[in-house]
Amino acid sequence: MPQPKPKLLDQVRNLIRVKHYSIRTENAYTKWITRFILFNNKKHPNEMGENEIRQFLTYLAVKNNVSASTQNQALNALMFLYKRVLKKDVGDIDGFERAKRPERLPVVFSYRETQLILQKMEGTYRLITGLLYGAGLRLIECLRMRVKDIDFDYDQITVRDGKGQKDRVTVLPQSLKKRLLLHLKKVKALHDEDLHDNLGEVYLPYSLAVKYPNAAREWQWQYVFPAAGLSKDPRSGAIRRHHAAEASVQKAVKEAIKKTGITKGGTTHSLRHSFATHLLEKGYDIRTVQELLGHKDIRTTMIYTHVLNRGGKAVRSPLDW
Repeated sequence: MPQPKPKLLDQVRNLIRVKHYSIRTENAYTKWITRFILFNNKKHPNEMGENEIRQFLTYLAVKNNVSASTQNQALNALMFLYKRVLKKDVGDIDGFERAKRPERLPVVFSYRETQLILQKMEGTYRLITGLLYGAGLRLIECLRMRVKDIDFDYDQITVRDGKGQKDRVTVLPQSLKKRLLLHLKKVKALHDEDLHDNLGEVYLPYSLAVKYPNAAREWQWQYVFPAAGLSKDPRSGAIRRHHAAEASVQKAVKEAIKKTGITKGGTTHSLRHSFATHLLEKGYDIRTVQELLGHKDIRTTMIYTHVLNRGGKAVRSPLDW
């Protein structure tokens, strides 16, 4: 007897997992597809097309006043639904009211301000924020980092599956190496305890989990910054130790900024902005900074400064000056 066809959202989830998209992308896409269907009075997407998509995207910009990035995410979700899941050509969607993309300069801390903020951080949070600034990492890149991604001999960090699903290499601050090694000893002890309790398995992308079935319990694949407690994987139902939560780091950084008396505001991402700006101020070549940040387009890096290119220097982390 043939199996019944999965429901539409289950089809979306299944294809997202086959393509190894993150759980964040899965949640975002299913949310936008659901909103699109509800907006059109629960009509099935097969009965709709470019006109309904255009109307929905215009509604988001005009009535809901969403940001340009949010509207683009909704568009990407609907294109995924039609082109990948339903295999239906809806043409080049255009003519909808586009949300305005504000031209904002990033919040950048001075070198002195950055040091004040780092001094207000404690424990693991200080180590994480040191890497955000000292290596120019995005917060999620830092938290998803595995033990094997740190090369202490070559003083470098490999960022796996960064923005745009690309890998890159950035600098490991020498001044953090000792603390990082001590931190990893504690993490290793925690992992050994988990293994003793017949746990210790970490999440791996599906293709890696199939190719290396025992890798999930190996030390090299563990998160550098694991969560304090165990949790249930929303996809597989397995009990695992996930990486530390973004929200807790973001809160700690905001509190540290407040304690310093700095009035700029700023977030964890401001530390990455500061990394780029300080390197350029020091005379590092903008192409080198672009590679360290993982920017696809040099124009993204150009937002930080108009300093002339001065190449030919080996990169040292600004944390080590």
